Amino acid sequence: MTYVGWHALGFDVSWLQCLVFGALISPTDPIAVLSILKTIAVPKALQAKIAGESLFNDGVGVVIFSVLVGLGLDATSPGNVSVLMVVKLLLTEAVGGIALGLLTGYLTFRVMRQVDEHNLEILMTLSLVMTISVIAIQLHVSGPLAVVVAGLFIGNHGTRFAMSVNTRKHIETFWSLLDEILNSVLFLIIGFEVVALSLNGKIGLAVGLAIPVVLVARFVSVAGSITLLGLMRTFTRGAIPVLTWGGLRGGISVALALSLPPSPVKELLLAATYGVVIFSIIIQGLTIEGVVRRTVLPEEG
Repeated sequence: MTYVGWHALGFDVSWLQCLVFGALISPTDPIAVLSILKTIAVPKALQAKIAGESLFNDGVGVVIFSVLVGLGLDATSPGNVSVLMVVKLLLTEAVGGIALGLLTGYLTFRVMRQVDEHNLEILMTLSLVMTISVIAIQLHVSGPLAVVVAGLFIGNHGTRFAMSVNTRKHIETFWSLLDEILNSVLFLIIGFEVVALSLNGKIGLAVGLAIPVVLVARFVSVAGSITLLGLMRTFTRGAIPVLTWGGLRGGISVALALSLPPSPVKELLLAATYGVVIFSIIIQGLTIEGVVRRTVLPEEG
């Protein structure tokens, strides 16, 4: 739909470039939604689905984005791209990233078991992220996916078997604060980028088209998945509208858009990303509570 719509507006975009936009806009940011849901007694199962789906989306979205960009964002046609090339890049990025994350996460876990000093352990987690990033670049594997895997290992296994209660509190506080700071910096940077863009009515129409397309794609993916999985398990009433409308876009989409290499469509993709992110945060974020009350809470009451 994005490909057809942008072409109708006169933009010379390829399928590959539209797929890049789809990959960078797919990761969701559940923090704001979860903070709202906790105040209105939403079932824990639904909260877990929102958080877990976001975590899965982030890693997979970044890997697919990296693969698609690696195929050549400035190409006007993906005709010279073979299936074998895509599979090779995907396996290298994904499998390599997972393996790197498991290895570095395990090594850090073993070191943390020998230490009981929260400041030192905070530095260990920080150095883990930076080390993974450097190694991933050298090995040409997915750094973000490796960080997610290492974080899951430390967050689930390390917090139980390698950290004291005091250390766990300090680490959670540190990373929560760092997350807020980095998100703020990302939005500040994208703000400067948008000011530098030569925006016009044509790009405005393209952004306006991207917003409903992203929402429709989100609904189709959520409804399709829940309908299929619903044959084997029960989902909370209202899961489809809440997961659809609660799929806010945030810092990861912004960071991926900023990392795009120079190309004729970078300005369009930046503007579309910014438009979708702002719409989701302001409009969807401010109205998600009403959606939850109308679709989930009547059953709970």
